[in-house]
Amino acid sequence: MKISLGPILYYWQREELVEFYRQAATWPVDIVYLGETVCSRRHAFRIDDWLEAAEQLALAGKEVVLSTQALVESESDLKTLRRLAANGKFAIEANDMGAVHAAAGAPFVAGPHLNTYNQHTLEVLAEAGATRWVMPVEMSRQMLADVLAHKPGQMQTEVFAYGRLPLAFSARCFTARRYNLPKDDCQFRCQDHPEGLALKTRDGQPFLALNGIQTQSASIYNLAAELGEMTNMGVDVVRISPHAGHTGQVVELFRQCLDGGGSAETAAAALQGLLPDADCDGYWHGKPGIEQSLSSTAMKRIA
Repeated sequence: MKISLGPILYYWQREELVEFYRQAATWPVDIVYLGETVCSRRHAFRIDDWLEAAEQLALAGKEVVLSTQALVESESDLKTLRRLAANGKFAIEANDMGAVHAAAGAPFVAGPHLNTYNQHTLEVLAEAGATRWVMPVEMSRQMLADVLAHKPGQMQTEVFAYGRLPLAFSARCFTARRYNLPKDDCQFRCQDHPEGLALKTRDGQPFLALNGIQTQSASIYNLAAELGEMTNMGVDVVRISPHAGHTGQVVELFRQCLDGGGSAETAAAALQGLLPDADCDGYWHGKPGIEQSLSSTAMKRIA
């Protein structure tokens, strides 16, 4: 099974992006997704910068995929999308049906935001040129098993296995709203929150994370304990979503587990010391997403 590094979902400084991908080139990941998927106002990296990073990662032996925005709102967004699709070297991850059409039959990855919940949708995407699909994060293992039983023969399957879950998008910028700023004059407050802005319930329980126009889970989705099951199911790729700290160590733990250097349960327990927040795996088990099947106490006992 391969490991992918998903696109960075947060607004980091340019120097942070450069350093992150310099390090990522040395990590045991097979696939790296590059690009801005959340907000077109984020310009620490522009298209030429993403393409330069893509070339460097490709030289390091990584498969590079250029990710597109999940919410396309303007003609300038469309121009960016068309340029990414026409880069001539790297496949795109289509996170919007407009990106599927922009791919014009060339091989592409069907991203997690395309709402691919059954084999019929997967067949349509395969006919359009998709060679790999990323399971929507709300899908359970049973739903995935049903799709895999009928998927097109050459279609690869990727599962979001670690990171804050990207749950929804809105035309409104929630981070700007938090600071009583209009979206068009947000002052780039996202940069003050490199892992999102925590949102709690009235009882003080972490519930969601605000990331500009994107709403995420507050908990960290962690399917490390399910790697063995995913391998048996026929999953081809597991995705690790980047965070500001410890991403390289998370990658190493996943790689060790997949290469037989330890059990999935042990890897899941080792991750407890690296998590920026509590973890969850409810969606995978067909339960509310915020739930965790193994308690932290049990995890520490395994370790």
